[in-house]
Parts: sequence; structure tokens; C-alpha cells
Amino acid sequence: MATKKAAKKKPENKAKVKPTKKAPEKEMVTVFIMGKAHEVPAEATIMGAIEYAGYQIKRGAGCREGFCGACATVFRLPDDYKIYTGLACTTLVEDGMWLSQLPAIPAQKPVYDIDKLEPNVATFQNLYPEVFRCVACNTCTKACPQDLEVMDYIQAAMRGDIEQVMDLSFDCLSCGMCAIRCPAEIVQYNVGLLARRLYGKYLAKESKQLKKRIEEVKKHKYDKEYEELIKMKKDKLKKKYYERDLE
Repeated sequence: MATKKAAKKKPENKAKVKPTKKAPEKEMVTVFIMGKAHEVPAEATIMGAIEYAGYQIKRGAGCREGFCGACATVFRLPDDYKIYTGLACTTLVEDGMWLSQLPAIPAQKPVYDIDKLEPNVATFQNLYPEVFRCVACNTCTKACPQDLEVMDYIQAAMRGDIEQVMDLSFDCLSCGMCAIRCPAEIVQYNVGLLARRLYGKYLAKESKQLKKRIEEVKKHKYDKEYEELIKMKKDKLKKKYYERDLE
């Protein structure tokens, strides 16, 4: 019995398509911004979360990568009675976080001529008499997003220990968190600023390295490098900046 030969199928000339991998979904958390719930990426900073939620940050954002002190934030967490503080540019969001951005904190700041001041306790008494109302409650220290020993440097100011005030307040950002929580209404960050100015003017030891560098600048040693930087295109300048050696 004759059978019909099955026609050979020609191989189809189709390129194999690799299945596309789906990008992993971002983990999201819920935060409350201005009283309204928003779903934001779990790895976002508070500042990033605010922008992700659709708000525009038009001022007070500072350097956006940490430590100018302009983006002071207070927040609460679920089932926690404490009020926490942080900077929006560096603090990561947490699920259920209830946020409140703070404006610039109003504070009294006396006008003075640093050349007419003396590095002693009387200067603090004259310019910031409220320092001596400190009750050592430590609220200022608890409020500091930099984890500075704020109460300790206020106590040092009361003793006239300018070097200690300078040292303990050196990393202060002037965000105002300490002042807004202080029951004695002390403006701690301005007290620290005064101490650092007094120390730099009257008490700091002369730096031989600084003196040498100033002389080099006056002799135009670095003029050629300055000119190269000024003429450099933005992309190249940015690349050079991020590739610099960090101490």
C-alpha cells in the first residue's frame, strides 16, 4: 500500500527571543505628609519621600546630601509615644511615620563686635544671660539630630570654659531643634557659635601649616590650577569633584 511521503518541514528562521525579566518591585511603606497618607519607596529619605509624593521643595533644602541643618523634621512612629527629630536629607522613612517639617526657628541673636569681646564667662553673661537659667534637663541633647552633648556645652559656657563649648558644639548645624524644646528658652546653637568665634579669635594656637598656605596663595602658587578649574566644563568639573581624595 502506497503511502504519501510526509513533506519535510523547513526550519523556521526565527530568532529566539529571550524572556524579559521583570524588574523587582520596590518595597513601599506608608508615611503621613501634612496629615495625608502616601505610599513611598522604603529606601527613600524623608526629603526623597516628600518629592516622590508630589510635593515640590522650593526652599530650605540645603545641600540635599546632609548637614546644613535647614531641613529639620520631627516625627512619630506607630505605637511609640516619643517625638523623634532628624534631618530630612539623611533620615530614612519608616512604615507609619508621621512627619512634620519645621520652618526656620526664630531666635534672639545679639549684635556684637568680636574684637571688643573678651574670652571669659562675663561675655556669656552679658550676651546670653538666659544660659544661666539652664536646669540641666538634657532635653536639648535628646532633640539634637547630630547627637551632640548640647547640655554639656551649655554647662561649660556657665563655667566660662570656652574651649569645651567650642569642642562639643563644633558639629552643630544650627537647625534649632534644641532651642525649640528648651524650657529655659536658651538658644543653644548661637551660644556655641559665639564660643567658636571667641576660641578662633583669642585662644586657638597658631597653625604653621595655615600660615604657610596663606603665603603660598599670596605668591600666586595655585593661580594656574584655579584658571583650569574656572575654564573646565561642568561635566568634567563634576567628575573631578566626585573623584577627589577624601580625608
